[in-house]
Amino acid sequence: MNRVALVTGASGGIGSAIAASLAEKGYALCLQYRSDWESVERLAASLPAGTQYMTYACDLTDDEATRSMLTAMHQRLGKAVLVVHAAGIAPKQMLFSDTDDRMMRDVFETDVYAVLRLTRLLLEDLRSTGGAVIVLSSMWGRVGASCEVLYSAAKAALIGFTKALAKELAPSGVRVNCIAPGWIDTKMNAHIDAASVEAFREETPLERLGTPKDIADAVNYLAEASFVTGQVLSVDGGIVI
Repeated sequence: MNRVALVTGASGGIGSAIAASLAEKGYALCLQYRSDWESVERLAASLPAGTQYMTYACDLTDDEATRSMLTAMHQRLGKAVLVVHAAGIAPKQMLFSDTDDRMMRDVFETDVYAVLRLTRLLLEDLRSTGGAVIVLSSMWGRVGASCEVLYSAAKAALIGFTKALAKELAPSGVRVNCIAPGWIDTKMNAHIDAASVEAFREETPLERLGTPKDIADAVNYLAEASFVTGQVLSVDGGIVI
């Protein structure tokens, strides 16, 4: 029987690293992406020989499209034993007074509601497989960031979701955990100027930036840690202590 992992945002730097690492552990993969077909195909081509996988273009803010993806996954791979919520958006830095209602809706639809919706649709799978949910939040969800109010609020919501759902699902044998990354060197942060990046590196106690592999290693731990649930694991080089 396949151990099926659904990884959202698989075309991104963090999502692709997570997917590749899970493939090494023998998981069959459902690789969700929104539009970056080329990146997810490069990921698929790099997976170990014999890896069972499927790629699926899906807007996770669309309920019908999300349900269609899960139907396809069930038909081709089976029920999910693990879901890793790596998809998300980060609006550019700006004062909260300069944001508008559309920005609020976009951030919360993608970073919060889509995570809650997909998890709810997978509850039957997870209960039957004794599965696990891993949610990617952010250090800003723990402490907040000036000029990133919407992102901080959305990522904080995911921490509350993790803790509450972990308590609710624990009697069913389902574990729910959260990872709060620090600064990770990905395309999402490529627009930040070099001076700011260097300043952040200097402020980090371990004196380096994070890599997608750092997050993938944390996912591997939480996927197999059978006595860990409801936790927020900071992978940030010690910047939030």
